[in-house]
Formats: sequence, C-alpha cells, structure tokens
Amino acid sequence: MVSFRSLRGLVIAALAVVVAARPAAAYETDQYSHRLTAIADAAPYLNGVVDAALARIAGRWRRGEDRARFAFEVYQELGGLHWVDRIERHAMKTPAVERLPQYRWRSVFRGAPPWATRVNWLFGVGATIRLGDSLVGTDKLGHFISQGLKYYRSDLAGWTPERIARRGQVGERWLFGQATTSVFSNADLVANWEGLLFYRSLFDDGVVAGKPAIVRFGPAGAAIRRGFDWRDHVNDYWDEALNPSYLSPGLARYFAARLPALCDDFARRPAAFVPRDEAALAARYAGLGIRPRPELRMDRVCGGAAPPSARAAIETGN
Repeated sequence: MVSFRSLRGLVIAALAVVVAARPAAAYETDQYSHRLTAIADAAPYLNGVVDAALARIAGRWRRGEDRARFAFEVYQELGGLHWVDRIERHAMKTPAVERLPQYRWRSVFRGAPPWATRVNWLFGVGATIRLGDSLVGTDKLGHFISQGLKYYRSDLAGWTPERIARRGQVGERWLFGQATTSVFSNADLVANWEGLLFYRSLFDDGVVAGKPAIVRFGPAGAAIRRGFDWRDHVNDYWDEALNPSYLSPGLARYFAARLPALCDDFARRPAAFVPRDEAALAARYAGLGIRPRPELRMDRVCGGAAPPSARAAIETGN
C-alpha cells in the first residue's frame, strides 16, 4: 500500500515534470542577499510599460463600458498564458531595469538540497528589482497582474473579501506555493490583493487615495484619465526579507542556518532590514491569511550582532 507521504512525493514530482516543460525562469526570489547593493528605481520605466498597454487597449476600444473585458485585455497585454507573465519576463530581461546580482549560486538558497526547495531547485532564483523604496521579486509583477485578475473576477462575481483571500491562501499552499516550492509566500498574497485593487482602480475613483479612476468609458470608446504608478501599490510587505515567507520545515531549518551569514550587512544598515510603517501594513493586510515568520527577519536573526567575516560564509557556500 502506498503511504500518504509517498503519494505526496509522487504528486510533487509529477508537478515538477509538468512545470519543467513550461518556459519558466524561476519560482522564488531572494531579497536577503546583496540587499545593500544600490540599484535604480524601476518604477518610472515599468509605469511606462503599463501606461503603453492601457493606451493600446483604449485606442482599439469600440464599445461602451465593459469592465470585465477591459480587465481581461489588460491581462492579455501584460500577463498572458505563460508561467512567467509578459511584464515579469520583460523586467527580468530588459537592460532598462537594474536587478540585484543574484542567481542560483549567489543567493540565500545556495546549496539548499532538492528535497528542501522542490520545484524551485530546477529553476534557480528569480530577479529582484526596486520599485519606489521597496525591493521586490519580479514574480510579484506576475502575481499582481494574473492573480489580481482572478481576484477581480471573483470580486465582480460578488465574492466576499474573506472568500477571495481564501482563494489566495489555497494557491500558496498548493500549486503556486508550498506544495511545489516549500514556500508559502506572504508577499505573494499582498501582491495578489494589490492586483485586485489595481483592477478596481481602473474604473473606480478613490481606490488609490486621492486619485480618480484610470479609465473613463464613453458611448463607444475608452479614455485614459491618468497614468499608472506602481508606487501606489508596492510597499515593504512585497519584500520577502521584510515580510518573510512561511517555509516548510526542511527549508526553514536551512534558512535558519544560512541567514546569520548576512549579519554583517544587517550591522552596516539595520534600517534596511526592517519594514517601514509595519503596524499600518499589518493592519492593512490582516485579512489575507498571512502566516508570519518573524524569526526569519534579520533583526530577529542577528539581534544587533554581526559575526566577524560572516559575509565570507555566504560567498563561499561554507
């Protein structure tokens, strides 16, 4: 008889095979390593990418108000039926966006065994960029556009916020998270929810405080009233070093052993490892089902201490 544990392992292995056939680059990102490296704010450039997409949709719009259809066309322009959304892939590849110097062998995941990282082991580590004052994995752009659309469709169908939030929790426990990568990403849940607010803000005034809706429908057309800004939605809870993920036990043990090697960076600039407006952010996202892991935040890991030459451990893999 096949045990539940064996069956679960077979399911995860099957998912890995399926995902490996997709045109994917990575599952998880790392905002812990190389955190103090200065990179330019990508928001102005990526605002332009979104604005251009909205302008294309409005330019070809030949109908009256249809929020669901307009939102879907936004998804087609910026997301699409890909494991990595169009805007996410663009941010990973374009020279117009600076990224932290991370990849499989220069990240906090370095040396983690396949059984701990699961599918993520196949793809390495995704890119981290700066949006406004926050460091963000490029995967969050995909969550914002694609998962945000799913949330918005549920919203249009009359789902309660609690039910919509549960949808995200299920995704993080299974295909989009812990079952395949060992990571239940609290930051993903935040990006999903802000994606919902983005789609609402296309059509409703005041979703972004003090700003009108982006789109105005006429009898047979659509007009863009204002520009989009990532900084209206991105905050420190998109950052997985400031809003740490809930990890499966094997990966959690590995992180606990690896993170102290970054205490030199913490000692150099402690404020870079603590979220701003933490109480307000925690209250804002209290209903999303976040599973806090404060013990994986560097202020807790380091406690103000900085082991001498700890940086060498992370760079050499020792």
